[in-house]
Amino acid sequence: MALFGLFSKEKKETLDKGLEKSKDSFFSKMSKAIAGKSTVDEEVLDELEIILASSDVGVDTIIKIIDRIEARVARDKYVSTSELDKLLREEIAALLAEHDDASATHKADDFYIPEGHKPHVILVVGVNGVGKTTTIGKLAAQFKKQHKKVVLGAADTFRAAAVDQIKLWGERVGVPVVSHGMNTDPASVAFDAVKQGVEQDADLVIVDTAGRLHNKVNLMNELSKIKRVMQKVIPDAPHEVLLVLDGSTGQNAFLQAKEFTRATEVTSLAVTKLDGTAKGGVVIGISDQFQIPVKYIGVGERVDDLQVFNRMEFVDSLFKK
Repeated sequence: MALFGLFSKEKKETLDKGLEKSKDSFFSKMSKAIAGKSTVDEEVLDELEIILASSDVGVDTIIKIIDRIEARVARDKYVSTSELDKLLREEIAALLAEHDDASATHKADDFYIPEGHKPHVILVVGVNGVGKTTTIGKLAAQFKKQHKKVVLGAADTFRAAAVDQIKLWGERVGVPVVSHGMNTDPASVAFDAVKQGVEQDADLVIVDTAGRLHNKVNLMNELSKIKRVMQKVIPDAPHEVLLVLDGSTGQNAFLQAKEFTRATEVTSLAVTKLDGTAKGGVVIGISDQFQIPVKYIGVGERVDDLQVFNRMEFVDSLFKK
């Protein structure tokens, strides 16, 4: 049965290209590790563990993967080293499929807005420099392409660059941006963005927030206040809290995820800048360890290089020769 047939050809090619550095790094190390060996033995598995660690998969997830492969080798009795990449793809895909949303009815490569409320409100969090505002702009572009009505809120009011950047994205994409300028109350911006979304019968409201982690208490208080004022307009807003992480930072992305999940209730993840790094394995570890769905990945600069994350296709691109 084919596991990897759900993406459009163009998106799959973009994903393959975006993960090229990670894939090349992995297989160059793997080729050296299995040189002269014909079967997958304990020494090969030890080398595999080191290689997965260098790809920033994460210790806990590596242990799960190695355990699965050991069990497979024991069951199949003889596994050649030439089969190892296929074995990896199957076992990692199976591991990550355990966190799939069984209720999802959308196509695997679709940008979609959950049903049941209108507008759908997304609060976007993440430290400065991870590509947070760019991700918001690209999301707006994808949904505008589907003829959805989108409103953006520039609530990262501590950086003039963030406010200006989201305004530029609004102009570029052709969606309204609610902004009060720099050094204004972020919660007030969030309130007005949600209010405008309701008044304009928008499908989606996306609100940017300040990317600060130096003081977790302040961060928690600020995000709590933003949520409270949103709920004055829509009682169950925000419907989604999207944490944006920079995949090229490897283990640092894990640390950021830990801090933000402690500070607020994160419901989905976006991992950016995967095209510029050999640490693409970080997505596997983050998806597995936090059990918060990785919803989007960034594999390039273009608008269409932000993709809906599909675990099967990702693993196929990362581990196929």
